[in-house]
Amino acid sequence: MGAATWIFGYGSLIWRPSFPFVARRRAVLADHARRFWQGSTDHRGVPGAPGRVVTLIEATGEACVGVAYAIADDTRAAVLAHLDAREQGGYTRIEAWLTLTEADARDGEARRSGPERVRAVVYRADPTCAEWLGDAPLAEMAAQIRAAHGPSGPNAEYVLRLAEALRALDARDAHVEALALALRS
Repeated sequence: MGAATWIFGYGSLIWRPSFPFVARRRAVLADHARRFWQGSTDHRGVPGAPGRVVTLIEATGEACVGVAYAIADDTRAAVLAHLDAREQGGYTRIEAWLTLTEADARDGEARRSGPERVRAVVYRADPTCAEWLGDAPLAEMAAQIRAAHGPSGPNAEYVLRLAEALRALDARDAHVEALALALRS
């Protein structure tokens, strides 16, 4: 793929990218973990009753598995503008190194080579953003998620769809699995 622009999806971008792409690969972001520590008042909650969505935290020795999408050069500006608007609720666009693993059957590649490292665009929130919620006890997070609903639907749906998408990627994420289990109980 050469110097393609790659976008890393670790939350709803896994199952709903909403932009054109030319390749889709399973990807790993080293030394990071996915956490439901970001508030959402624009998609999965509303002002005064935020939902919880994922962000990335630095976590030495851990790995966040997601999906990387290669986008065509002629769509780069439009895709990034679209994602800047979609991820406006406290996310900042950064770049990070990903390890791409096997090709997704949908991207048409018959790639059987080993892992490949690429630079990718990543949207991440951190404690400096206004919508940051941070850590909380699992039961408290589950109760907040169960109660939250926004323009993109129920917050619980987001958690359960993410858990399902990660299972399809054969990606174990204890934090997501614990929340999904709490919501199903």
